[in-house]
Parts: sequence; structure tokens; C-alpha cells
Amino acid sequence: MPNPRVPVIRTAPHFSDLNLNGHIFGGWLLSQMDTAGGITASERADGAVATVAIEAMKFHRPVQVGDIVSCYTEIIKVGHTSMHVRVEVCVRRRNHEAEFRVTEGTFIFVAVDAEGCPRPVPDI
Repeated sequence: MPNPRVPVIRTAPHFSDLNLNGHIFGGWLLSQMDTAGGITASERADGAVATVAIEAMKFHRPVQVGDIVSCYTEIIKVGHTSMHVRVEVCVRRRNHEAEFRVTEGTFIFVAVDAEGCPRPVPDI
């Protein structure tokens, strides 16, 4: 049996994260995705990274209070100083076992030095 994916972040939103429609504010979800992608990019870059762009962002379904939110990441491209990290967010609703995808996007990070200038991503 294959190993299940392991989320970089697993969390639960709160009532304070609601928007006017009663769903979780998209900015809260975007922040979780940026953090998860940044963790993955930082590990690959062996140091600090900065978010420089977000591509192909899609919100498929709303997130609700009480959902368990899991952020999964995958590095899909590594350049000289940058990395493209695909972030997929799935939720598990209360009293349900199965997760389903709610959001996905590609985040672009640049490895930076102590002065915040781009630096090469180390070879593996």
C-alpha cells in the first residue's frame, strides 16, 4: 500500500476567520498556503526564501468553521534562484473521514541571502 501524503500544515479555522458570507476568508486560506509553500521552499533552498508570485490560484469550494484544513506541497520546478511550489488544500469536514480539495495554486519563491538579495538554490 502506498504511503499517504503528509501535510506540511494541518490546522482548523476559527469564527474570527469568517467572511461576510459565513465561509472562511480567502485571505486566511491564502496565508496558510503561502506558509506551507514557504516551508517547503525554504527546506529545498537550505535557507530563507521570499514569495514573489502566485500563479494559477483556484478556489474550488468554501472552507467552513470546524473543517480540518491540510496543506500539501510539491516542488514542481527549480530554477537558478527560484522555485515553483504547487500547494493543494484539502479539508475534512466534521463527522466525515474523507478529505476533498478546496483550493490549489502555484507559488513562486526566490532564495534570498541575509540582505534579501536573490541567491542560487543549492543543487541537491
